[in-house]
Amino acid sequence: QVQLVESGGGLVQPGGSLRLSCVASGNIVSWYVMDWYRQAPGKQRELVAAIARGGSTNYAYSVKGRFTLSRDNANNTVYLQMSSLKPEDTAVYFCHTGLSGFDYWGQGTQVTVSS
Repeated sequence: QVQLVESGGGLVQPGGSLRLSCVASGNIVSWYVMDWYRQAPGKQRELVAAIARGGSTNYAYSVKGRFTLSRDNANNTVYLQMSSLKPEDTAVYFCHTGLSGFDYWGQGTQVTVSS
């Protein structure tokens, strides 16, 4: 059973920064694609960023150049560094991975960008 635990959300002013963390149970971070999704009120969950086994990353167009996804294999953790935050980044952010045909999600962490 894979468990993903997110942390790091909070309230930040426009233009500010936050770093989200996702700690995974077991040694999976270095072997599987790890993603961050977000879901704003009344909207569908959307993919924000993904990091592949080889370390390559992909970002949604709306966050490219502002968000950076990285991982720490030794600590089974992935990080989402978010900068130049905008009110439209407000959402619950979820860590995700897929193993053997199953999807695993964290409980989510709220990010609110507001003055």
